[in-house]
Amino acid sequence: MSPPGRPKGESPSAQREARPISPPGRPKGESPSAQREARPISPPGRPKGESPSAQREGSRVSQPLYTVAQLRAMEAAARSSLPAGTLMQRAGCAAAQHIHVTYGPQPRSILVLCGPGNNGGDGYVCANELRALGHRVRCLASAAPATDEAAVARAQWSGQTMSRLPTAADRHVADVVVDALFGIGLRRPVEGPHFEQLAWLRQQPAPVVALDVPSGLDADTGSWVGDVPGVCATSTVTFLGAKPGLYTGAGAEAAGRVLIDDLGASGWGVATDGRLNAPDQFAAVARPRPRNAHKGSHGNVAIVGGSAGMVGAALLAARAALRLGAGRVFVDCIGAPELRFDPVQPELMFRHRDAALLRSLQALVIGCGLGTSAEALAATQLALEQDCAVVLDADALNLIASAPQLERAARRPTRGVRICTPHPLEAARLLGSSVDEVQRDRVAAARRLAERLSSAIVLKGAGSVIAWPDGHYWINDTGSAALATAGTGDVLAGMLGALLAQGFGAAEAVLAAVWLHGRAADLHSADIGLVASEVAPLAVQALIRLRAAGGRGGDGST
Repeated sequence: MSPPGRPKGESPSAQREARPISPPGRPKGESPSAQREARPISPPGRPKGESPSAQREGSRVSQPLYTVAQLRAMEAAARSSLPAGTLMQRAGCAAAQHIHVTYGPQPRSILVLCGPGNNGGDGYVCANELRALGHRVRCLASAAPATDEAAVARAQWSGQTMSRLPTAADRHVADVVVDALFGIGLRRPVEGPHFEQLAWLRQQPAPVVALDVPSGLDADTGSWVGDVPGVCATSTVTFLGAKPGLYTGAGAEAAGRVLIDDLGASGWGVATDGRLNAPDQFAAVARPRPRNAHKGSHGNVAIVGGSAGMVGAALLAARAALRLGAGRVFVDCIGAPELRFDPVQPELMFRHRDAALLRSLQALVIGCGLGTSAEALAATQLALEQDCAVVLDADALNLIASAPQLERAARRPTRGVRICTPHPLEAARLLGSSVDEVQRDRVAAARRLAERLSSAIVLKGAGSVIAWPDGHYWINDTGSAALATAGTGDVLAGMLGALLAQGFGAAEAVLAAVWLHGRAADLHSADIGLVASEVAPLAVQALIRLRAAGGRGGDGST
Protein backbone atom coordinates (compact mmCIF):
# COMPACT_ATOMS: atom_id res chain seq x y z
CA MET A 1 0.00 0.00 0.00
CA SER A 2 1.11 3.56 -0.62
CA PRO A 3 2.08 5.36 2.57
CA PRO A 4 0.28 8.24 4.27
CA GLY A 5 2.22 11.35 5.25
CA ARG A 6 4.69 10.45 7.96
CA PRO A 7 4.72 12.24 11.32
CA LYS A 8 7.54 14.66 12.01
CA GLY A 9 10.71 12.75 12.68
CA GLU A 10 9.47 9.44 11.25
CA SER A 11 11.88 7.71 8.92
CA PRO A 12 10.96 6.91 5.29
CA SER A 13 11.20 3.19 6.06
CA ALA A 14 8.75 3.58 8.91
CA GLN A 15 6.47 5.42 6.49
CA ARG A 16 6.44 2.39 4.22
CA GLU A 17 5.66 -0.09 6.96
CA ALA A 18 2.29 -1.81 6.68
CA ARG A 19 0.10 -0.91 9.60
CA PRO A 20 -1.53 -3.68 11.61
CA ILE A 21 -5.09 -4.65 10.84
CA SER A 22 -5.99 -5.13 14.51
CA PRO A 23 -7.70 -2.13 16.14
CA PRO A 24 -5.62 0.49 17.92
CA GLY A 25 -5.19 0.20 21.64
CA ARG A 26 -4.37 3.10 23.90
CA PRO A 27 -2.49 6.08 22.46
CA LYS A 28 1.29 5.81 22.53
CA GLY A 29 2.69 6.68 25.94
CA GLU A 30 -0.69 6.58 27.70
CA SER A 31 -0.73 4.60 30.88
CA PRO A 32 -3.34 1.87 31.44
CA SER A 33 -4.96 3.92 34.20
CA ALA A 34 -5.16 6.96 31.92
CA GLN A 35 -6.79 4.81 29.27
CA ARG A 36 -9.55 3.87 31.68
CA GLU A 37 -10.17 7.32 33.08
CA ALA A 38 -13.53 8.91 32.48
CA ARG A 39 -13.15 12.57 31.66
CA PRO A 40 -14.63 15.15 34.03
CA ILE A 41 -17.96 16.70 33.29
CA SER A 42 -18.13 18.79 30.14
CA PRO A 43 -18.93 22.46 30.71
CA PRO A 44 -22.71 22.85 30.75
CA GLY A 45 -24.42 25.52 28.77
CA ARG A 46 -23.57 26.61 25.28
CA PRO A 47 -20.22 28.35 24.80
CA LYS A 48 -20.46 31.92 23.58
CA GLY A 49 -21.02 31.96 19.82
CA GLU A 50 -21.78 28.25 19.54
CA SER A 51 -24.84 27.38 17.50
CA PRO A 52 -27.53 25.06 18.93
CA SER A 53 -26.69 22.46 16.29
CA ALA A 54 -23.05 22.51 17.41
CA GLN A 55 -24.19 21.28 20.82
CA ARG A 56 -25.34 18.06 19.20
CA GLU A 57 -22.15 17.40 17.29
CA GLY A 58 -20.04 14.35 18.02
CA SER A 59 -17.31 13.86 20.57
CA ARG A 60 -13.86 15.32 19.98
CA VAL A 61 -12.10 13.10 22.54
CA SER A 62 -12.88 9.41 22.87
CA GLN A 63 -14.47 8.06 26.03
CA PRO A 64 -14.55 4.44 27.24
CA LEU A 65 -17.99 2.86 27.19
CA TYR A 66 -19.04 0.83 30.23
CA THR A 67 -21.74 -1.80 30.60
CA VAL A 68 -24.02 -1.91 33.62
CA ALA A 69 -22.03 -4.84 35.06
CA GLN A 70 -18.80 -2.86 34.74
CA LEU A 71 -20.39 0.22 36.32
CA ARG A 72 -21.64 -1.87 39.24
CA ALA A 73 -18.09 -3.11 39.79
CA MET A 74 -16.84 0.49 39.74
CA GLU A 75 -19.53 1.54 42.21
CA ALA A 76 -18.67 -1.30 44.56
CA ALA A 77 -14.96 -0.47 44.46
CA ALA A 78 -15.59 3.22 45.08
CA ARG A 79 -18.07 2.62 47.91
CA SER A 80 -15.62 0.34 49.69
CA SER A 81 -13.24 3.29 50.06
CA LEU A 82 -15.64 6.22 50.48
CA PRO A 83 -18.09 7.21 53.23
CA ALA A 84 -21.66 6.05 52.65
CA GLY A 85 -23.62 8.34 50.36
CA THR A 86 -20.56 10.05 48.84
CA LEU A 87 -21.27 9.01 45.24
CA MET A 88 -24.92 10.02 45.58
CA GLN A 89 -23.95 13.42 46.99
CA ARG A 90 -21.49 14.00 44.15
CA ALA A 91 -23.98 12.90 41.49
CA GLY A 92 -26.76 15.15 42.76
CA CYS A 93 -24.42 18.14 43.02
CA ALA A 94 -23.04 17.59 39.50
CA ALA A 95 -26.55 17.51 38.06
CA ALA A 96 -27.56 20.62 40.00
CA GLN A 97 -24.55 22.55 38.71
CA HIS A 98 -25.39 21.63 35.12
CA ILE A 99 -28.98 22.82 35.57
CA HIS A 100 -27.96 26.00 37.37
CA VAL A 101 -25.38 27.04 34.76
CA THR A 102 -27.52 26.05 31.77
CA TYR A 103 -30.89 27.47 32.88
CA GLY A 104 -29.87 29.99 35.56
CA PRO A 105 -28.52 31.90 37.27
CA GLN A 106 -31.86 33.63 37.76
CA PRO A 107 -34.24 31.60 39.94
CA ARG A 108 -36.21 28.93 38.09
CA SER A 109 -39.09 26.70 39.05
CA ILE A 110 -37.87 23.11 38.95
CA LEU A 111 -39.75 19.85 39.42
CA VAL A 112 -37.73 16.73 40.29
CA LEU A 113 -39.39 13.33 39.77
CA CYS A 114 -37.76 10.90 42.23
CA GLY A 115 -37.99 7.13 41.93
CA PRO A 116 -37.61 4.61 44.76
CA GLY A 117 -33.98 3.63 44.09
CA ASN A 118 -30.64 5.38 44.25
CA ASN A 119 -31.46 7.36 41.10
CA GLY A 120 -34.28 8.91 43.14
CA GLY A 121 -31.76 9.59 45.90
CA ASP A 122 -29.62 11.47 43.36
CA GLY A 123 -32.74 13.49 42.60
CA TYR A 124 -33.30 14.51 46.23
CA VAL A 125 -29.67 15.62 46.54
CA CYS A 126 -29.99 17.56 43.28
CA ALA A 127 -33.17 19.22 44.57
CA ASN A 128 -31.49 20.30 47.82
CA GLU A 129 -28.53 21.75 45.95
CA LEU A 130 -30.75 23.63 43.49
CA ARG A 131 -32.75 25.04 46.36
CA ALA A 132 -29.55 26.23 48.03
CA LEU A 133 -28.67 27.97 44.75
CA GLY A 134 -31.89 29.97 44.95
CA HIS A 135 -34.24 28.01 42.71
CA ARG A 136 -37.85 27.14 43.50
CA VAL A 137 -37.82 23.36 43.73
CA ARG A 138 -40.45 20.68 44.31
CA CYS A 139 -40.05 16.91 44.30
CA LEU A 140 -42.60 14.36 43.16
CA ALA A 141 -42.45 10.85 44.62
CA SER A 142 -45.09 8.16 44.25
CA ALA A 143 -43.17 5.51 46.22
CA ALA A 144 -41.09 5.39 49.37
CA PRO A 145 -37.30 4.98 49.02
CA ALA A 146 -36.25 1.36 48.59
CA THR A 147 -32.55 1.72 49.53
CA ASP A 148 -30.84 3.03 52.64
CA GLU A 149 -28.96 5.76 50.79
CA ALA A 150 -32.11 6.96 49.02
CA ALA A 151 -33.95 7.02 52.36
CA VAL A 152 -31.24 9.23 53.88
CA ALA A 153 -31.38 11.59 50.89
CA ARG A 154 -35.18 11.79 51.15
CA ALA A 155 -34.96 12.54 54.88
CA GLN A 156 -32.51 15.37 54.19
CA TRP A 157 -34.83 16.96 51.63
CA SER A 158 -36.65 19.77 53.40
CA GLY A 159 -38.74 21.18 50.57
CA GLN A 160 -42.17 20.32 49.20
CA THR A 161 -42.85 16.76 48.06
CA MET A 162 -45.85 16.01 45.84
CA SER A 163 -47.42 12.58 45.52
CA ARG A 164 -49.40 13.11 42.32
CA LEU A 165 -48.67 14.43 38.87
CA PRO A 166 -49.71 17.96 38.00
CA THR A 167 -53.05 18.14 36.23
CA ALA A 168 -54.17 20.08 33.19
CA ALA A 169 -55.44 22.78 35.56
CA ASP A 170 -51.87 23.54 36.64
CA ARG A 171 -51.00 26.39 34.30
CA HIS A 172 -47.24 26.40 34.77
CA VAL A 173 -45.67 23.19 35.98
CA ALA A 174 -41.97 24.10 35.91
CA ASP A 175 -39.25 25.80 33.90
CA VAL A 176 -37.15 22.62 34.09
CA VAL A 177 -38.14 19.02 34.87
CA VAL A 178 -35.61 16.53 36.28
CA ASP A 179 -35.96 12.82 35.55
CA ALA A 180 -34.60 10.90 38.55
CA LEU A 181 -37.00 7.97 38.35
CA PHE A 182 -34.79 5.06 37.26
CA GLY A 183 -31.08 4.67 36.67
CA ILE A 184 -29.03 1.97 35.02
CA GLY A 185 -30.65 -0.94 36.81
CA LEU A 186 -34.05 -1.04 35.11
CA ARG A 187 -34.61 -4.52 33.69
CA ARG A 188 -38.38 -4.89 33.37
CA PRO A 189 -41.00 -2.72 31.67
CA VAL A 190 -42.27 0.21 33.70
CA GLU A 191 -45.89 -0.09 34.83
CA GLY A 192 -48.41 1.44 37.22
CA PRO A 193 -47.82 4.99 38.54
CA HIS A 194 -44.31 5.08 37.10
CA PHE A 195 -45.67 4.34 33.61
CA GLU A 196 -47.97 7.34 34.00
CA GLN A 197 -45.01 9.47 35.06
CA LEU A 198 -43.02 8.44 31.98
CA ALA A 199 -45.95 9.24 29.72
CA TRP A 200 -46.36 12.62 31.43
CA LEU A 201 -42.66 13.41 31.07
CA ARG A 202 -42.77 12.67 27.35
CA GLN A 203 -45.41 15.38 26.93
CA GLN A 204 -43.62 18.15 28.81
CA PRO A 205 -42.79 21.32 26.87
CA ALA A 206 -40.18 22.29 29.48
CA PRO A 207 -36.56 21.04 29.14
CA VAL A 208 -36.06 17.63 30.75
CA VAL A 209 -32.74 16.77 32.40
CA ALA A 210 -32.20 13.04 32.98
CA LEU A 211 -29.94 11.82 35.76
CA ASP A 212 -27.55 9.06 34.64
CA VAL A 213 -29.90 7.51 32.01
CA PRO A 214 -33.30 8.63 30.65
CA SER A 215 -35.84 6.52 32.51
CA GLY A 216 -36.97 3.47 30.57
CA LEU A 217 -33.79 3.23 28.48
CA ASP A 218 -31.53 0.18 28.60
CA ALA A 219 -28.09 1.61 29.38
CA ASP A 220 -26.32 -1.26 27.61
CA THR A 221 -28.28 -1.43 24.37
CA GLY A 222 -29.98 1.91 23.74
CA SER A 223 -33.39 0.24 23.35
CA TRP A 224 -36.47 0.82 25.47
CA VAL A 225 -36.87 -1.80 28.20
CA GLY A 226 -39.75 -4.06 27.20
CA ASP A 227 -40.37 -1.83 24.16
CA VAL A 228 -42.13 0.67 26.43
CA PRO A 229 -41.08 4.19 25.34
CA GLY A 230 -39.60 6.21 28.17
CA VAL A 231 -38.20 9.69 28.68
CA CYS A 232 -36.74 11.78 25.86
CA ALA A 233 -34.43 14.21 27.62
CA THR A 234 -33.02 17.54 26.54
CA SER A 235 -29.79 16.59 28.27
CA THR A 236 -28.48 13.71 30.35
CA VAL A 237 -25.91 14.04 33.13
CA THR A 238 -24.43 10.56 33.35
CA PHE A 239 -22.24 9.31 36.17
CA LEU A 240 -18.99 7.31 36.52
CA GLY A 241 -18.62 6.80 32.76
CA ALA A 242 -20.30 6.79 29.37
CA LYS A 243 -22.85 4.07 28.61
CA PRO A 244 -23.32 2.51 25.15
CA GLY A 245 -27.08 2.96 25.29
CA LEU A 246 -26.81 6.75 25.42
CA TYR A 247 -25.28 6.91 21.94
CA THR A 248 -27.03 4.36 19.73
CA GLY A 249 -30.52 3.16 18.85
CA ALA A 250 -33.33 4.96 20.65
CA GLY A 251 -30.78 6.34 23.11
CA ALA A 252 -29.19 8.55 20.46
CA GLU A 253 -32.40 10.61 20.48
CA ALA A 254 -33.56 10.00 24.05
CA ALA A 255 -30.39 11.15 25.82
CA GLY A 256 -30.13 14.57 24.17
CA ARG A 257 -26.87 16.28 25.04
CA VAL A 258 -24.75 13.95 27.19
CA LEU A 259 -22.45 15.23 29.95
CA ILE A 260 -20.19 12.82 31.82
CA ASP A 261 -19.03 13.15 35.43
CA ASP A 262 -16.80 10.40 36.82
CA LEU A 263 -17.71 11.43 40.42
CA GLY A 264 -14.02 11.36 41.29
CA ALA A 265 -14.05 7.59 40.92
CA SER A 266 -11.93 7.23 37.80
CA GLY A 267 -9.31 5.39 39.86
CA TRP A 268 -11.80 2.51 40.22
CA GLY A 269 -12.02 2.08 36.45
CA VAL A 270 -12.31 -1.33 34.81
CA ALA A 271 -11.10 -2.53 31.42
CA THR A 272 -13.64 -2.24 28.63
CA ASP A 273 -13.79 -3.23 24.96
CA GLY A 274 -15.92 -0.26 23.91
CA ARG A 275 -15.17 3.38 23.18
CA LEU A 276 -16.78 6.42 21.62
CA ASN A 277 -15.34 7.24 18.23
CA ALA A 278 -13.49 10.57 18.08
CA PRO A 279 -10.55 12.17 16.22
CA ASP A 280 -8.01 10.97 18.78
CA GLN A 281 -8.79 7.46 17.55
CA PHE A 282 -7.57 8.24 14.02
CA ALA A 283 -4.74 10.70 14.57
CA ALA A 284 -2.80 9.58 11.47
CA VAL A 285 -5.68 10.55 9.18
CA ALA A 286 -5.78 14.01 10.78
CA ARG A 287 -2.12 14.74 9.98
CA PRO A 288 -1.43 16.96 6.95
CA ARG A 289 0.08 15.36 3.87
CA PRO A 290 3.77 15.97 3.08
CA ARG A 291 4.31 18.62 0.44
CA ASN A 292 6.06 16.21 -1.91
CA ALA A 293 3.02 13.89 -2.11
CA HIS A 294 1.82 12.78 -5.54
CA LYS A 295 -1.04 10.64 -6.84
CA GLY A 296 1.07 7.51 -6.61
CA SER A 297 1.46 8.16 -2.88
CA HIS A 298 -2.22 7.77 -2.17
CA GLY A 299 -3.30 4.53 -3.70
CA ASN A 300 -5.70 3.17 -6.28
CA VAL A 301 -9.37 2.38 -5.62
CA ALA A 302 -11.84 0.53 -7.81
CA ILE A 303 -15.61 0.84 -7.41
CA VAL A 304 -17.56 -2.16 -8.74
CA GLY A 305 -21.34 -1.77 -8.91
CA GLY A 306 -23.84 0.23 -10.89
CA SER A 307 -26.27 -2.28 -12.35
CA ALA A 308 -28.87 -1.09 -14.86
CA GLY A 309 -30.79 1.81 -13.35
CA MET A 310 -28.35 2.05 -10.40
CA VAL A 311 -25.29 3.59 -12.04
CA GLY A 312 -25.65 6.63 -9.78
CA ALA A 313 -24.77 4.56 -6.71
CA ALA A 314 -21.38 3.58 -8.14
CA LEU A 315 -20.70 7.16 -9.26
CA LEU A 316 -21.52 8.54 -5.81
CA ALA A 317 -19.05 6.13 -4.23
CA ALA A 318 -16.37 6.88 -6.83
CA ARG A 319 -16.72 10.66 -6.54
CA ALA A 320 -16.51 10.38 -2.76
CA ALA A 321 -13.34 8.27 -3.01
CA LEU A 322 -11.75 10.90 -5.23
CA ARG A 323 -12.76 13.73 -2.87
CA LEU A 324 -11.36 11.95 0.18
CA GLY A 325 -7.90 11.74 -1.32
CA ALA A 326 -7.47 8.51 -3.27
CA GLY A 327 -4.71 8.91 -5.87
CA ARG A 328 -6.66 7.20 -8.68
CA VAL A 329 -10.26 6.00 -8.78
CA PHE A 330 -11.49 3.40 -11.28
CA VAL A 331 -15.15 2.55 -11.92
CA ASP A 332 -16.65 -0.66 -13.28
CA CYS A 333 -20.40 -0.24 -13.85
CA ILE A 334 -21.64 -3.74 -14.63
CA GLY A 335 -25.00 -2.42 -15.85
CA ALA A 336 -23.51 0.19 -18.16
CA PRO A 337 -20.35 -1.23 -19.78
CA GLU A 338 -20.55 1.48 -22.42
CA LEU A 339 -20.06 4.22 -19.82
CA ARG A 340 -16.56 5.60 -20.23
CA PHE A 341 -16.83 9.18 -18.97
CA ASP A 342 -18.40 11.03 -16.04
CA PRO A 343 -19.10 14.64 -17.14
CA VAL A 344 -19.51 15.73 -13.52
CA GLN A 345 -16.24 14.10 -12.41
CA PRO A 346 -14.04 13.64 -15.49
CA GLU A 347 -11.12 12.58 -13.27
CA LEU A 348 -12.72 9.14 -12.83
CA MET A 349 -11.42 6.31 -15.00
CA PHE A 350 -13.72 3.57 -16.28
CA ARG A 351 -12.17 0.10 -16.53
CA HIS A 352 -13.30 -3.51 -16.49
CA ARG A 353 -12.19 -5.54 -13.47
CA ASP A 354 -9.46 -7.45 -15.28
CA ALA A 355 -6.37 -8.97 -13.70
CA ALA A 356 -4.15 -5.99 -14.47
CA LEU A 357 -6.52 -3.57 -12.75
CA LEU A 358 -6.97 -5.81 -9.71
CA ARG A 359 -3.20 -6.15 -9.23
CA SER A 360 -2.83 -2.37 -9.12
CA LEU A 361 -5.37 -1.78 -6.35
CA GLN A 362 -4.90 -0.92 -2.70
CA ALA A 363 -8.68 -0.95 -2.10
CA LEU A 364 -11.75 -2.38 -3.80
CA VAL A 365 -15.31 -1.25 -3.06
CA ILE A 366 -18.10 -3.53 -4.25
CA GLY A 367 -21.86 -3.48 -3.85
CA CYS A 368 -23.05 0.06 -4.54
CA GLY A 369 -25.99 -0.46 -6.91
CA LEU A 370 -24.51 -3.87 -7.80
CA GLY A 371 -27.76 -5.82 -8.07
CA THR A 372 -28.06 -9.56 -7.56
CA SER A 373 -27.56 -10.92 -11.09
CA ALA A 374 -25.23 -13.79 -12.00
CA GLU A 375 -22.61 -11.25 -13.04
CA ALA A 376 -22.98 -9.47 -9.68
CA LEU A 377 -22.47 -12.78 -7.87
CA ALA A 378 -19.34 -13.53 -9.93
CA ALA A 379 -17.98 -10.04 -9.25
CA THR A 380 -18.50 -10.48 -5.50
CA GLN A 381 -16.77 -13.86 -5.57
CA LEU A 382 -13.82 -12.25 -7.38
CA ALA A 383 -13.67 -9.41 -4.86
CA LEU A 384 -13.49 -11.87 -1.96
CA GLU A 385 -10.44 -13.49 -3.56
CA GLN A 386 -8.40 -10.26 -3.55
CA ASP A 387 -5.64 -9.50 -1.07
CA CYS A 388 -6.14 -5.73 -1.08
CA ALA A 389 -8.54 -4.02 1.34
CA VAL A 390 -12.15 -4.81 0.32
CA VAL A 391 -15.25 -2.83 1.30
CA LEU A 392 -18.46 -4.87 0.98
CA ASP A 393 -21.63 -2.79 0.82
CA ALA A 394 -25.31 -3.09 -0.10
CA ASP A 395 -25.98 -5.83 -2.68
CA ALA A 396 -22.60 -7.49 -2.07
CA LEU A 397 -23.82 -8.13 1.48
CA ASN A 398 -27.21 -9.34 0.27
CA LEU A 399 -25.46 -11.80 -2.05
CA ILE A 400 -23.29 -13.08 0.80
CA ALA A 401 -26.43 -13.55 2.92
CA SER A 402 -28.14 -15.59 0.19
CA ALA A 403 -25.21 -17.57 -1.25
CA PRO A 404 -23.46 -20.00 1.16
CA GLN A 405 -20.37 -20.20 -1.06
CA LEU A 406 -19.89 -16.44 -0.76
CA GLU A 407 -20.25 -16.53 3.02
CA ARG A 408 -17.62 -19.27 3.18
CA ALA A 409 -15.35 -17.14 1.00
CA ALA A 410 -15.94 -14.13 3.22
CA ARG A 411 -14.79 -16.12 6.26
CA ARG A 412 -11.52 -17.25 4.69
CA PRO A 413 -8.37 -15.49 5.94
CA THR A 414 -6.87 -12.87 3.66
CA ARG A 415 -3.88 -10.59 3.75
CA GLY A 416 -6.12 -7.56 3.29
CA VAL A 417 -8.78 -6.27 5.62
CA ARG A 418 -12.47 -6.67 4.82
CA ILE A 419 -15.01 -4.05 5.87
CA CYS A 420 -18.75 -4.80 5.76
CA THR A 421 -21.14 -1.84 5.96
CA PRO A 422 -24.68 -3.15 6.52
CA HIS A 423 -27.74 -1.17 7.48
CA PRO A 424 -30.02 -2.98 9.98
CA LEU A 425 -31.99 -4.93 7.35
CA GLU A 426 -28.81 -6.17 5.66
CA ALA A 427 -27.37 -7.09 9.06
CA ALA A 428 -30.55 -9.04 9.87
CA ARG A 429 -30.23 -11.00 6.62
CA LEU A 430 -26.61 -11.83 7.35
CA LEU A 431 -27.44 -12.96 10.89
CA GLY A 432 -30.63 -14.79 9.98
CA SER A 433 -32.59 -12.65 12.41
CA SER A 434 -35.03 -9.73 12.25
CA VAL A 435 -34.46 -5.99 12.09
CA ASP A 436 -36.09 -5.67 15.51
CA GLU A 437 -33.58 -8.11 16.99
CA VAL A 438 -30.67 -6.20 15.47
CA GLN A 439 -31.98 -2.84 16.69
CA ARG A 440 -32.74 -4.19 20.15
CA ASP A 441 -29.01 -4.62 20.77
CA ARG A 442 -27.00 -2.99 18.01
CA VAL A 443 -23.63 -3.48 19.70
CA ALA A 444 -24.19 -7.21 20.19
CA ALA A 445 -25.41 -7.60 16.60
CA ALA A 446 -22.35 -5.84 15.17
CA ARG A 447 -19.97 -7.89 17.32
CA ARG A 448 -21.65 -11.17 16.34
CA LEU A 449 -21.44 -10.25 12.69
CA ALA A 450 -17.77 -9.24 12.96
CA GLU A 451 -16.93 -12.61 14.48
CA ARG A 452 -19.07 -14.54 12.00
CA LEU A 453 -17.58 -12.91 8.89
CA SER A 454 -14.07 -12.34 10.30
CA SER A 455 -14.45 -8.77 9.12
CA ALA A 456 -14.74 -5.27 10.49
CA ILE A 457 -18.39 -4.24 10.64
CA VAL A 458 -19.95 -0.80 10.33
CA LEU A 459 -23.57 -1.22 11.44
CA LYS A 460 -25.09 1.97 10.09
CA GLY A 461 -27.87 3.97 11.72
CA ALA A 462 -28.29 6.38 14.62
CA GLY A 463 -25.10 5.79 16.57
CA SER A 464 -23.30 3.63 14.00
CA VAL A 465 -21.43 0.74 15.63
CA ILE A 466 -17.96 -0.20 14.40
CA ALA A 467 -17.01 -3.71 15.55
CA TRP A 468 -13.85 -5.76 15.11
CA PRO A 469 -13.58 -9.57 15.14
CA ASP A 470 -11.59 -9.52 18.39
CA GLY A 471 -14.55 -7.94 20.25
CA HIS A 472 -13.43 -4.30 20.30
CA TYR A 473 -16.12 -1.85 19.27
CA TRP A 474 -16.75 1.86 18.90
CA ILE A 475 -19.97 3.89 18.73
CA ASN A 476 -19.99 6.94 16.48
CA ASP A 477 -22.00 9.94 17.67
CA THR A 478 -21.60 12.31 14.74
CA GLY A 479 -24.40 12.64 12.19
CA SER A 480 -28.09 13.42 12.08
CA ALA A 481 -31.32 12.50 10.34
CA ALA A 482 -30.10 14.53 7.35
CA LEU A 483 -28.22 11.38 6.28
CA ALA A 484 -31.50 9.44 5.97
CA THR A 485 -31.64 9.80 2.21
CA ALA A 486 -30.73 7.62 -0.76
CA GLY A 487 -27.07 7.31 -1.64
CA THR A 488 -25.40 8.42 1.58
CA GLY A 489 -24.34 4.83 2.29
CA ASP A 490 -22.67 4.66 -1.14
CA VAL A 491 -20.73 7.81 -0.26
CA LEU A 492 -19.53 6.21 3.00
CA ALA A 493 -18.34 3.14 1.08
CA GLY A 494 -16.33 5.35 -1.26
CA MET A 495 -14.84 7.29 1.64
CA LEU A 496 -13.77 4.04 3.27
CA GLY A 497 -12.12 2.89 0.06
CA ALA A 498 -10.23 6.18 -0.25
CA LEU A 499 -8.77 6.12 3.26
CA LEU A 500 -7.87 2.43 3.06
CA ALA A 501 -6.10 2.97 -0.26
CA GLN A 502 -3.98 5.73 1.25
CA GLY A 503 -2.30 3.24 3.56
CA PHE A 504 -3.76 4.27 6.87
CA GLY A 505 -4.20 1.53 9.44
CA ALA A 506 -7.44 -0.32 8.83
CA ALA A 507 -9.07 0.68 12.12
CA GLU A 508 -8.05 4.32 11.76
CA ALA A 509 -9.37 4.45 8.20
CA VAL A 510 -12.73 3.00 9.21
CA LEU A 511 -13.15 5.17 12.30
CA ALA A 512 -12.18 8.30 10.39
CA ALA A 513 -14.52 7.62 7.47
CA VAL A 514 -17.50 7.00 9.74
CA TRP A 515 -16.78 10.06 11.91
CA LEU A 516 -16.25 12.37 8.93
CA HIS A 517 -19.36 11.04 7.19
CA GLY A 518 -21.45 11.96 10.22
CA ARG A 519 -19.63 15.22 10.73
CA ALA A 520 -20.68 16.25 7.22
CA ALA A 521 -24.29 16.14 8.39
CA ASP A 522 -23.38 18.17 11.49
CA LEU A 523 -21.85 20.85 9.27
CA HIS A 524 -25.03 20.85 7.19
CA SER A 525 -26.72 22.01 10.44
CA ALA A 526 -30.24 20.84 9.59
CA ASP A 527 -32.08 17.53 9.68
CA ILE A 528 -33.32 17.81 6.11
CA GLY A 529 -32.11 19.07 2.74
CA LEU A 530 -28.79 17.22 2.52
CA VAL A 531 -28.39 15.05 -0.59
CA ALA A 532 -25.80 12.32 -1.00
CA SER A 533 -23.67 14.19 -3.53
CA GLU A 534 -23.12 16.97 -0.98
CA VAL A 535 -21.80 14.70 1.79
CA ALA A 536 -18.23 14.12 0.58
CA PRO A 537 -17.41 17.85 0.06
CA LEU A 538 -18.64 18.57 3.59
CA ALA A 539 -16.62 15.64 4.94
CA VAL A 540 -13.54 17.10 3.27
CA GLN A 541 -14.23 20.41 5.02
CA ALA A 542 -14.27 18.55 8.33
CA LEU A 543 -10.99 16.79 7.51
CA ILE A 544 -9.37 20.08 6.49
CA ARG A 545 -10.36 21.56 9.86
CA LEU A 546 -8.94 18.57 11.70
CA ARG A 547 -5.65 18.86 9.87
CA ALA A 548 -5.52 22.61 10.46
CA ALA A 549 -5.99 21.93 14.17
CA GLY A 550 -3.15 19.42 14.10
CA GLY A 551 -5.41 16.43 14.80
CA ARG A 552 -5.55 17.35 18.49
CA GLY A 553 -9.16 16.31 18.97
CA GLY A 554 -10.80 19.48 17.68
CA ASP A 555 -11.67 20.51 14.16
CA GLY A 556 -11.20 24.23 14.39
CA SER A 557 -14.94 24.94 14.48
CA THR A 558 -16.46 27.50 16.81
